[in-house]
Amino acid sequence: MTSIHSIQYLRGLAACAVVCFHVSEQFGGPFNVGAAGVDVFFVISGFIMWVTTAGKPADPWRFMRRRITRIVPLYWIVTLLTAAGILIKPQFFYGHFFSVANFVGSLFFLPVLQEGAPHPIVIQGWTLCYEMMFYVVFTLALFLGERWRFGVLVGALVAVVALHFVLPAGYARAFTDPVVLEFAAGVVVGHLWLQGARLPLGVTLAMVGVGFLLLAASPLFDAGMARALYWGLPATLIVAGAVFAERARPFKPASLPSFLGDASYSIYLWHVVVGVLATGVVLRAGLPAVLQPATILVVTLAFSAALYLVVEKPLNGRLHPQRAKGAVKASKVAAAGAAE
Repeated sequence: MTSIHSIQYLRGLAACAVVCFHVSEQFGGPFNVGAAGVDVFFVISGFIMWVTTAGKPADPWRFMRRRITRIVPLYWIVTLLTAAGILIKPQFFYGHFFSVANFVGSLFFLPVLQEGAPHPIVIQGWTLCYEMMFYVVFTLALFLGERWRFGVLVGALVAVVALHFVLPAGYARAFTDPVVLEFAAGVVVGHLWLQGARLPLGVTLAMVGVGFLLLAASPLFDAGMARALYWGLPATLIVAGAVFAERARPFKPASLPSFLGDASYSIYLWHVVVGVLATGVVLRAGLPAVLQPATILVVTLAFSAALYLVVEKPLNGRLHPQRAKGAVKASKVAAAGAAE
């Protein structure tokens, strides 16, 4: 498999966008569209899961085991530390909700629901609840022959969303949110990519450009529109345009965006608790208000990325010692998820 550097770039960009969104939100800023980084993660997840499993002997249990060992250990570490922070300094963790039920539920991706949506201890961890649900559906699809897998998988995800409109309020309705269609969109893009589909470079760049323009214009859309449309559709255009643009014109990756892609899961998981600490330090230092948002943003990104080197990378090395080093190849890329 050829290396898909554009996926790494987008993972890093998506993680940084989510951090920018939370810092902007903290100071009442206008960068709500940064939350769309989650939707990019979802599309990438569908793409990578399909690309890494198609054309290979199916091993559903190994797939799920690797997904769990890739996602869960770091998530549990951040959940434990966030819970401790809430108990020690609850005033610093605005919007967080701690209870024993929510703590246990968060560890197993079944946190309490607030306004019909998952609300775990690590608030951005709601995306991992959907990731794990997607992994369960994907694992079941791996029991099928490859001839049927694509159609059944996409059909199952569409059927899951269809149930959302008839189910009563509760976990079943929450986990059938239309955002699940973003995973299906990534699977479709991955299927086309593996089929060898090609597009002219100009078309692919236009797709990326239109995707970003739609994201920029999303505040103008109807507030009642489904997230899968106003952010999911642009995210799909961006991911599809990027991977097919790279196929049309391969490039040599740059170190920094590739590193941010590698560190995207750590950046995504750590940035809220690190941001709380950064805010405390900045306020105690008496930094002028005009400099506070940018300083907190830079410190949060830097320390969250550093924690990839200190925590996540060694942890993955122990759990997956055979994992290849160097450039992340399409056959070995792990999706964050989240939202990663």
